[in-house]
Amino acid sequence: MTTVAILPVLNTNGEKSYRAIAGDRQSVGQTAGQALDALTSLLGETDFSALIVIQRFNPDELFTIQQQKKLSELMNLWRTARDRGQTLSPQQQAELESLVETELQAATIRTEVLLQQSI
Repeated sequence: MTTVAILPVLNTNGEKSYRAIAGDRQSVGQTAGQALDALTSLLGETDFSALIVIQRFNPDELFTIQQQKKLSELMNLWRTARDRGQTLSPQQQAELESLVETELQAATIRTEVLLQQSI
């Protein structure tokens, strides 16, 4: 089963979109569903199965408001660089990857807590 992270991202105008990430593949949509649909198309999986848990993307002790803002800032820089055929600096890319991994771990922990509460 493919692991997918869907993260909210604010653009420079403060408008929210969503980025779906699976390995080195990424897609963007105005909704989490659009981002997921675009990603599954990129992955070429015709028999895609997943358990989807939708949570509010409010800051918490697992992923703070500062981390959310920095992630959004770096995603905007990444999109600008991509559109220009460029890449982020190695330091920016490492920080972006670290924040994505941290948010994915936080989402995993939140999901485990939800599962425990539903048992």
